[in-house]
Amino acid sequence: MEHNITVVGIGPGARDYILPIALKKINEAKVLVGGKRALADYATEGQKTAPITADIQAAITFIREESLREDVVVMVSGDPGYYSLLPALRNEFALSRLKVIPGISSMQLAFSRIGLPWQNADLMSLHGRLPDYASLAYEKGRLIGMLTDAEHNSQRIAMLLLDAGWPQNTQAYICERLSYPDEKILAVSLLQATARDAVRHCIMVVAG
Repeated sequence: MEHNITVVGIGPGARDYILPIALKKINEAKVLVGGKRALADYATEGQKTAPITADIQAAITFIREESLREDVVVMVSGDPGYYSLLPALRNEFALSRLKVIPGISSMQLAFSRIGLPWQNADLMSLHGRLPDYASLAYEKGRLIGMLTDAEHNSQRIAMLLLDAGWPQNTQAYICERLSYPDEKILAVSLLQATARDAVRHCIMVVAG
């Protein structure tokens, strides 16, 4: 018998930001899959667990085998609908078996922290992805939210945007370690961002 696979968004990091229904599903799970940090934070004694690593296929194989015997709960950071394992699971399993519980994404939290509506923002991820440079073109009033990584960090992105025609005094927000006690949000111009130490893993919001 094939059992259900519940994909649970665990929010941006700190436990305060996980939805109660998500925590309930995690606590009830007999089989739990997630990143190493998520497993360290949420797995309990008696649960069968497997980490999500760079070897995504290994996690898929574990989920497939275990879901023949039990329901499986898969934890993903942020919201499952925003750059998570969900597309890979949709490719591997019947949609009727997949249940999805939303979470607060780090992107959503970043816009909340700086008090900006984001319904008209252009959202993109440069995390492990080459940027579409045409998509960075300047338009007056344009609002962009970006996921960054070690290569496309805050400093590098600021340089790319300046090369794409954004004014030097454009307001940028570099949001780091969101939801944690050591959270940092830096408001600088794009020009200032090029001169500061690069922040590797953050949300960067730019308001044209």
